[in-house]
Amino acid sequence: MRLRVGPTAGPRRFWLSSHALLLLPVTLIVVITVVDIRSPESIHLGPALVIAPALTPSFAGPRTTAAVGALATGAQVLVGAAHGGIGTSNHIVQVITIAVLSVLVVLYSALRERRQAQLAQVRTVAEAAQHVLMWPLPERIGPLRIASLYLAAEDEAQIGGDLYAATRCDGAVRVLIGDVRGKGLPAIGEAALLLSAFREGAHRHRALEELVSALEQSVTRYTADLEPAEEAGERFATALLVEIPDRDQITRMTSCGHPPPLLLSPGHGVTTPSLHPSPPLGVRGLSASTEHTLDAFSFAPGDTLLLYTDGVAEARDAQGRFYPLAERVTRWTDVSPEALLHHIRRDLLAHAGGRLGDDAALIALHRAPVDRHHHGHGHGHGRPAVRPDAAGAERP
Repeated sequence: MRLRVGPTAGPRRFWLSSHALLLLPVTLIVVITVVDIRSPESIHLGPALVIAPALTPSFAGPRTTAAVGALATGAQVLVGAAHGGIGTSNHIVQVITIAVLSVLVVLYSALRERRQAQLAQVRTVAEAAQHVLMWPLPERIGPLRIASLYLAAEDEAQIGGDLYAATRCDGAVRVLIGDVRGKGLPAIGEAALLLSAFREGAHRHRALEELVSALEQSVTRYTADLEPAEEAGERFATALLVEIPDRDQITRMTSCGHPPPLLLSPGHGVTTPSLHPSPPLGVRGLSASTEHTLDAFSFAPGDTLLLYTDGVAEARDAQGRFYPLAERVTRWTDVSPEALLHHIRRDLLAHAGGRLGDDAALIALHRAPVDRHHHGHGHGHGRPAVRPDAAGAERP
């Protein structure tokens, strides 16, 4: 759910406007001029007038800055006339200095305004690309409630190498989350290819293994035709595909070099379903001849399945420590998908110092609880026992 903030009314709106902020440099010019005129001739406050045009670009454009600079220069002329005449060498130097500095500030303001316009255009294009390539996930699909989060590593981009998609087919929901090599705008081409192949193939292939093989063929053809010679063998993508039946708690998934999801159960329970990943998509000589393993686990009503990319798990703090995602989410196993991603986003950015080194994407899938009367219509309702192995990973 998005929150909309309405326009600020009354005095607060006035004081936040650029016209109200313009009173600050104008008031400075008036105060400095009056004080300088009334001060002894040995005290020179005129050079402080340059503060006014220097402040103006922070809230106004070059034209307003030029007007404030001209006003400051005129005020210096008035001060010189009040202190022995404008023809003295000291006053002439001060007038020229303020005029030159005002011109430089106006040039800076013009360049800054141009840069802001270019940045706004780039962001607009990036937002359009995001909506075209990664359609917003619905809040509800089948028995699932969904929330998604995308954090681009580059300031100018709204989308990069991470991707996700979800679609319904034959009484189930199929979800893809992936990560192509690279980040930011250069990685959009590969992300677009993988998303398009998934959206088309998800409805053509009944078996999840067949869908993965189709994605592998698409990525391989793309890299063979368009991969630059200097990047031979370096274009690949990790991917995790999950198939969640509407009436069956047994969820199937297969991974191509992608990290496993986290299963959050009410009461601070967090487990990692057993996963046997195959090589990433597009790795020549490996993935093309690899059989993709299909793993299964119980996704019961009331649980939340958290999918993520390595930009989340590999985010580092100032001491170089990775973000402990599995440990942190134990605090939020009972919240909604939207609240879960809100907490993770805030905690992740705090851990990374406010800036991520790689694109990051997350999807939270919550299976709605069902009535006891309808609970027996599915198959595989019991959750398999999970125990940690010697390395600390959970296994059935």
